[in-house]
Amino acid sequence: MNCKPFATLVVIALMSAVPHAQEPGAAGTANPELVGALAKELGSTPKQAEGAAGSLFGLAKTRLQPDEWSKVSSAVPGMDGLLAAAPAVAANANATTGTSGTAGLGALTNAAGLGGLSSMAGSFSKLGLKPEMVMKAVPVLTNFVSKSGGAGVGQLLAGALK
Repeated sequence: MNCKPFATLVVIALMSAVPHAQEPGAAGTANPELVGALAKELGSTPKQAEGAAGSLFGLAKTRLQPDEWSKVSSAVPGMDGLLAAAPAVAANANATTGTSGTAGLGALTNAAGLGGLSSMAGSFSKLGLKPEMVMKAVPVLTNFVSKSGGAGVGQLLAGALK
């Protein structure tokens, strides 16, 4: 009996699994394609990337008009899951860190060049990510939205994440 057909089938099956091995765990996330790309860019786990995306999309949701947000959210499959993956962060940092902790966080985020995205520092810290990773995450999200929803929708997101 010739074993070559079976061996060929095994090799093909293993080769088709290789792309999934590059981003372990991304398949179990709300949007494996986006989360995998973000995890690769940040050098993070898929769960960290999923939470980071959810945090940034959550911020965009608060900054966009409802009709604009609808365009962005419809361009991202699994948006509800991404938003749910964002860590809960106290609305008032003084309540949890005290005034001096807040001042230190503000200095850290300004030094990291976050500007209007400084509110993301707490979310990223809760995920085990450095605050400056916010600036690496934004282009990944805006590029994904531009590809899936069109350049205009990508620009809406980019404007909200400044």
